[in-house]
Amino acid sequence: MSGVGKRPDKRTAISPVTLRLTPKERERLEELAAGMTLSAYIRTCLFAREEKRRKSRPRGMVADKKAAAQALALLGQSRIASNLNQLAYHANIGALMIGEAEKAQIAEAYAHVLKLRALLMQALGKRE
Repeated sequence: MSGVGKRPDKRTAISPVTLRLTPKERERLEELAAGMTLSAYIRTCLFAREEKRRKSRPRGMVADKKAAAQALALLGQSRIASNLNQLAYHANIGALMIGEAEKAQIAEAYAHVLKLRALLMQALGKRE
């Protein structure tokens, strides 16, 4: 007989409230709620003091989306990961022979890293 005839605890009981709105008022309320349930939005508006009323995405996280896209494209087109992996492998087995081809791979990887850094700094709106 668990719970039969028991009264709900007043501290945890939900007390519904009815609010009558015109269709335009309801539409506006739903717009303001922006993805929140209407109940959650109304509670937030009434009881939140220090919190923002609506959570929104921060604007301007990426200052220059074109530069970020270029950086990602450069990363995708480069062989930097492969080149660095080959160099690390040869260094680990003790067979790293630094010839012209290896120097060129290191220079290419270094140039890609510098370019990526510059584009990402630009995309984030940061100065170097």
